[in-house]
Amino acid sequence: MDVDGKYRQAGEIISKAGGTPIPVNDILVKLLKYFIFEEDLDFIAAFNEQKSQTMDQLKQSTGLPEEKILAKVGDLAKRGVIFNQPNSKGIMVYRLLPLLNVGTFEYNFMGKVEHNRRNREIASLFDELFDNLRELIREKYDQLIPFLMTLPPVDRTVPVHENVKTGKKIEISLNRNVVTGSDRIVPTQKVEELILKFSEIALGHCFCRHHKDLSGHPCAQTSERETCFTFGKSARYTSEQGFSRMVTKEEALAVLKRAEEAGLVHKAYHPNFDTSKDETSICNCCRCCCANSVDNMIVPVTNATNYLAVVDKSICTGCGTCVEKCHTGAAFLDGDKKAGRKEELCIGCGVCAYFCPVNAISLVEGERIVRIAPPRGK
Repeated sequence: MDVDGKYRQAGEIISKAGGTPIPVNDILVKLLKYFIFEEDLDFIAAFNEQKSQTMDQLKQSTGLPEEKILAKVGDLAKRGVIFNQPNSKGIMVYRLLPLLNVGTFEYNFMGKVEHNRRNREIASLFDELFDNLRELIREKYDQLIPFLMTLPPVDRTVPVHENVKTGKKIEISLNRNVVTGSDRIVPTQKVEELILKFSEIALGHCFCRHHKDLSGHPCAQTSERETCFTFGKSARYTSEQGFSRMVTKEEALAVLKRAEEAGLVHKAYHPNFDTSKDETSICNCCRCCCANSVDNMIVPVTNATNYLAVVDKSICTGCGTCVEKCHTGAAFLDGDKKAGRKEELCIGCGVCAYFCPVNAISLVEGERIVRIAPPRGK
C-alpha cells in the first residue's frame, strides 16, 4: 500500500473512533498530514480493532516496546490525536481521538493559535471539509436528517439565573405536567455550582472562534476567546498537552461572568451524552461561530435542557432585546409588538431573561430535548 493509501486507511480508522463521522476524501488526507506523520501511520493502524488500549494491548497490537510506545503516544497526544489518561480504575488507557466532536479539531484550536501560514492552511482545509459535509447533507437530506434528528443531545444548556438590568434572580417555576422519577439523577443546573464541584479546572480558547478568526470571519458577538473549560482528567489532558491552562475556581467564575455579559450560552458536555455522569467540559457559545449553533450548523442542533422561556406580555414593552439576543431564533415580536417564543426552538438558556430591561421573561423548569434541523438549502 502506498503512502496515500495508508493515510486513507488512517482516515477510515479515525472516522470510526467516535465523534462526527467524516467521509474519507482528498481533503481529509491533506488535513491528516498536518497532524499525523508518515512514520505514525502503522501505529494508527494498530487502533483499527480497538480504539482504546492499555499498554499491554498496545505492545501486542503494535509489536513495539514500551519506551517506543510512550514516545509515540506522547507526540500524538500533543497533536490532539491520542488521549492518554487513566480510566476510572486508575489504569492508563490510550484512546484514538476522532477528528471532530471531540478530537483533533477542537484540541488544536483550543490552544493559543498563531496566525501563521500553517494554521491558516489548516483552517482553510477544515472549511473545505465542512462545506463538503454540508453538500453531503443537502444531497441526502431526506435520508440523513430523519436519522440525525433521533441522535442523543450533544450538549446540555445550563441557564443564567439573574437579570443584568435589575440584578434580580430570574423567576423559575416548575412545569407540573412533566413527571420525573424520584430516583432520577438531576445534573447541576447552575453553572457556578458546576464549577465549584470540580477540583481540577482548565481554561482554553474557544476552538470555534479561533477557527473563524483564522478563516477571516471573526466573531460578531464577542472578543472573548478564553472561554472553554475542561474538568478532571480532561483538564489534565488539555493542560499537559498545552491546549489549556489550569485555573482557580475564582478565575473560572470571573470568565463565566464575562461570558454572560457577552450573551454567550453555557453548554455542558457529558461522557457519551449521559447526563448522570459528571460533566467533562463547558463551552460558552456564540451564535455565529460555534458548531452547535443555528447560524453555523451542519447537522441538526440537538440540545438537552431543563428550561423554557416564558414571556409576561403584561410587562413586555416590545423593545425587541430578546429577539436580538436569542441564539436559536425562538424569540419574536407578535402583531401587538409583544415578545413571544417558539417552544420548539427554545433551548432555555435564559439569555433573553438576562437582558430583558423590564424583567418580563421567566423560565419554566421541565426536562426537554430540542432538535433543530438545518434548512434544506443551507
